[in-house]
Amino acid sequence: MKEKFIIYQMLPRIFGNACTANVPGGGLAENGSGKFKDISAKVLKEIKGLNVNYIWYTGVIRHAVKGDTGVKGGAGSPFAIVDYYDVNPYLAVKEDKRMEEFEALVARTAAAGMGTIIDFVPNHVSPSYRSTVNPFGDKNFYPGRIHDGDWTDTVKLNYNDRDTWEKMREILMFWASKGISGFRCDMVELVPVDFWQWCIASVKKAYPKLIFIGEAYQPDNYPALFDQGGFDCLYDKSGFYDTLKKIVRKEAPASSITAQWQKLGPYQDRMLNFLENHDEERISSAGFAGSPFGGLAALFVSLFFNRAPFMLYFGQELGEGPEKTSIFDFCSLPKVRNWLRGLRAGDPMKYLGYEEQALYVVYREFMKKAAEPVIRKGETYDLEYANPRSEHFNPDTNFVFLRKFNKRLYLCAANFSNDRVQIKVNIPREAFEYFGIAETEDLNSNTPVDVRIASDAGTLLMLQ
Repeated sequence: MKEKFIIYQMLPRIFGNACTANVPGGGLAENGSGKFKDISAKVLKEIKGLNVNYIWYTGVIRHAVKGDTGVKGGAGSPFAIVDYYDVNPYLAVKEDKRMEEFEALVARTAAAGMGTIIDFVPNHVSPSYRSTVNPFGDKNFYPGRIHDGDWTDTVKLNYNDRDTWEKMREILMFWASKGISGFRCDMVELVPVDFWQWCIASVKKAYPKLIFIGEAYQPDNYPALFDQGGFDCLYDKSGFYDTLKKIVRKEAPASSITAQWQKLGPYQDRMLNFLENHDEERISSAGFAGSPFGGLAALFVSLFFNRAPFMLYFGQELGEGPEKTSIFDFCSLPKVRNWLRGLRAGDPMKYLGYEEQALYVVYREFMKKAAEPVIRKGETYDLEYANPRSEHFNPDTNFVFLRKFNKRLYLCAANFSNDRVQIKVNIPREAFEYFGIAETEDLNSNTPVDVRIASDAGTLLMLQ
């Protein structure tokens, strides 16, 4: 990527749910599902204030619900599709107008200066799949209608038959025609790379600005998925996410970040960074940081290290949790609910607690910084190798790097410790040569730079 972009992931059925009691395993409680209409122009303006470029509306395409075969939870999985050409009726105020209501949301999102991303689930569907638009036949299902792993609410599609390729391409074309800006493609490694190569190129020929994001977990597959498959970016779960989580949990040194980005080689700016999504634990969970503030150093590195796109999961900016948010139930998130209540009253902070307000301010400041040219499209120089362990620097808890664009140079320093620190950062002569910067009396390779950093946090220091 030449420039960083920001994605905001949201599950509409949970986002706008004002029900004060979760109903896991139960039916749809009164007002138990958010609606497209809950994502108003006012909401979108506030999300845009987080420097968001795209919203990924997760769970829009019609999936299996209670009464369908193998349904999980009280709401069903967004990835057990029953009709690729429809949206979930429960997301609409008027079920018979559900597609029009979704199209209006796409238009509102665009008017707010953001694009719409939706799921494309290519590997499997619900056993109850029943679309009448370009329907599947027996040849489109894998023999025996098996499923992968523990996805017992799905059956696998058959990519040995070319008709399946054609049908999946037509699904993408259908949604692209409605003004969709991109697709988050589910479990792309389970579908042949040859299909992606043909399909993405074909769809982009008609809609060249579409972006394709692949959910991938095997680094050995990245070159083929990028260079042959044609994906714009892939999940960086197995690299940055896993490494940052280990560092936060004190299971790995901060210096281990260096090896992760080096492994990515030419693909590092095309990996999608994140700290939360629907598959992962919330930052505040005991299995991650134990508190939302404990993830700020990881946020700093994930967001500022390079030009790679970054994804924010709804409620993350408010410290939602501590448990993982269910994707199988109609549930309500209290902090998101209070944020929405305040926004409707004219002040999104009105019903938030002090810590939630403080965290929200930090996230807004971080996301605003990500819009600066030096972060959005600048070059990166990792300084960790030039700063060995000393009384002034701890590579177990400190990670430092430079970002530069045009004449602007930032020193970026993260502190993964629980204590406020003052460190001294060496900038080697090679860094000056790399960026073509002349050493001066105030900034040179012989004089370390003093940096103060709060606990579990990071700081951007403008050097030029």
